[in-house]
Amino acid sequence: MSAKAVKSGKPSASKEPSTVTKLYLFAYNAGQVVGWSYILWQLVNYYLLQGPEFRAKVTLWEYTRLAVIIFQNAAFVEILNASFGLVKSNPVVTGFQVFSRMMVVVGVVMATPTGKVSPGLPIALLAWAITEIIRYGYYALNIVKVVPHFVVFLRYTTFIVLYPIGVTGELLCFWWAQSYARENSVWSVVMPNKWNATFSYFGFLWIVMLGYIPIFPQLYLHMFAQRRKILGGGASEAPKKKAN
Repeated sequence: MSAKAVKSGKPSASKEPSTVTKLYLFAYNAGQVVGWSYILWQLVNYYLLQGPEFRAKVTLWEYTRLAVIIFQNAAFVEILNASFGLVKSNPVVTGFQVFSRMMVVVGVVMATPTGKVSPGLPIALLAWAITEIIRYGYYALNIVKVVPHFVVFLRYTTFIVLYPIGVTGELLCFWWAQSYARENSVWSVVMPNKWNATFSYFGFLWIVMLGYIPIFPQLYLHMFAQRRKILGGGASEAPKKKAN
């Protein structure tokens, strides 16, 4: 805050994002809504509109791969937005949320053949898609300051069910991947080598899986705290507050 702003008692202009920043954030969030809506449509089409013949020829991962890689990995931008102060999100919390899903996509599903056919994949994708459509939709509408209360309610209520479902799907993907890693020693580095170091991909997968035990409750309780903050003040106050 500048000295002039302090003396005048008025908030610094930096508190309000510039028009360019708002346009960028709106475009990013709206783009993510479109992307995850498409992924949700792919899930509905794959399981409900197509017949068993189609599913016998094409796996779910083959069908959704391009969209999932693009729009899930695009979430990395959220860490940058939080780190540079473009949004009010906590960079550390955002980082845990983003990297856990990126690890599932890049380090599990893309890295192992068993991860691609895990029963956890459709579970995770369904929970992710619904969550992200609501979340990014809330962010986009919040930027233009037009947030219907039902959108606020969905944003801070659906996580109660969708978050555990998504985590269950993610852990199932990890479980299917670790079995393959144990038997094939993929993505591992053994000694002797020029780096004089060793790395076990199988062990790494287990470290990440066990990491869900302390991290998931904290993130889950964080969302409940956000819910109390946003919805606890009444419907009239909810659209005025912003929390990422």
